[in-house]
Amino acid sequence: MPSGEVVAGADGRRRCFWASSTPDYAAYHDTEWGVPIRDDRGIFERLSLEAFQSGLSWLTILRKREAFRAAFANFEPERVAAFRAADVRRLLNDAGIVRNRAKIDATIANARAALDLPDGLAALVWAHAPTGRRRAPRTRADIPAITPESTALAKELKRAGFRFVGPTTAYALMQACGMVDDHLVGCWRRGAG
Repeated sequence: MPSGEVVAGADGRRRCFWASSTPDYAAYHDTEWGVPIRDDRGIFERLSLEAFQSGLSWLTILRKREAFRAAFANFEPERVAAFRAADVRRLLNDAGIVRNRAKIDATIANARAALDLPDGLAALVWAHAPTGRRRAPRTRADIPAITPESTALAKELKRAGFRFVGPTTAYALMQACGMVDDHLVGCWRRGAG
């Protein structure tokens, strides 16, 4: 395995390369990334944050996460779906979040689309979980940016009226929600889902 793919932290735990640069990343890696999420609110939060991350550092989103939760009613789809023009103005003036009008509008539209799904958002997302066993990634090069499943999920979400959900965002959602285990071989979290 190339040097630096799995890195030992100060606590002695070996983590994926990306989790070693800041305590924020280590905490996210150790407690959330790859842990199965199966409720609509949890999936909606991760989908929203992945969409806001597009074009930005994930660290930026992690550090603003509590502000995002406060601004977007804890990502409860029913509450976000009820947002109106005054809420959009409030969000555009909230320095604690990423103030991107298209992403704000998409989050509200996505909440409304989620409520229109007959079986719920979690059911739709998990219906696209990969089947069978996939070889455990040994290096960062083994981790795909998109897969046939993430492409199909993105198409299904778009068909249902969701925005900012391309195949790369859909795959990042799959990682965040524990649909795939992309912890590298040698990482203490590998297989711990």
